[in-house]
Amino acid sequence: MYGLIISDIANPFFPDIVKFFERIAVEHGQEVLIANTDYQPHRMEICVRRMLERRVDGVAIMTSEMDSKLVQLLNKRGIPVVLLDTGRVGPNISNVFIDYANGIEQAIEHLISFRHKRIAFVSGPPNLASAKTRSNAFALSLERKGLSLSADYMQIGNHRIDGGQSAMAKLLKLRQPPTAVMASNDLTAIGMMREIHAAGLTVPRDISVLGFDDIEISNFLQPTLTTIRVPRAEIGVSAFNALYIANHRRGNGGTEYRISTELVIRDSTGLVSPHSPFRKRRLANG
Repeated sequence: MYGLIISDIANPFFPDIVKFFERIAVEHGQEVLIANTDYQPHRMEICVRRMLERRVDGVAIMTSEMDSKLVQLLNKRGIPVVLLDTGRVGPNISNVFIDYANGIEQAIEHLISFRHKRIAFVSGPPNLASAKTRSNAFALSLERKGLSLSADYMQIGNHRIDGGQSAMAKLLKLRQPPTAVMASNDLTAIGMMREIHAAGLTVPRDISVLGFDDIEISNFLQPTLTTIRVPRAEIGVSAFNALYIANHRRGNGGTEYRISTELVIRDSTGLVSPHSPFRKRRLANG
């Protein structure tokens, strides 16, 4: 039996990982025990204790709210662990590393090609390592392109729709709102689009929106969402392989699996409009 810990079962990103992890586990005659932290670090300890009680043969921790002491606890019991972005490869510890920077670099180049210069970012919870990594990659990419980034253009969300709405409301109230906004995940982007429409504005005519993850619903929104694809199938399979190999080979060294990201261009991004209400607001303010 393998344990699989995820952040939020309601976020379509994670059920996809569960699906592919469980599918390959069943093919190899393994059972899967699934636990959900709901983005709460204190729940991680509960999940790990549950895994220990069930005497699992390995644990895939596909979330960022991780306490290193809990990894050490599993390690002391000789239980193989695979982490998502947060681990250093070592004895019985593997890591699935996602190359966020590549997808973000493509996204920034895409927005620049549409003449966007005022580009904002709505991050995930600051305690999540993956959210911090995405924010840092965004800021570094802007810097490499010679674009400035004001503190007002970096808003904090919660990786849920309501967090995207709240952050977008703050951005729209700025004296110079951004002409494009990138989100730390697709649910945040959906909330941003909802807030933009509630304000009587249009995506992408008035403001371009770009998501992250490429969950299935992204291709069915109106407009369809431009986003950065993170291949969940590859993550789920890599996580299982890390545990399976650790249980069936001599030695206890871990492995790092690198996952690439890529930009998926749809309809939520477009050229900066010369008739944008934001431009009229700047002219009115002198």
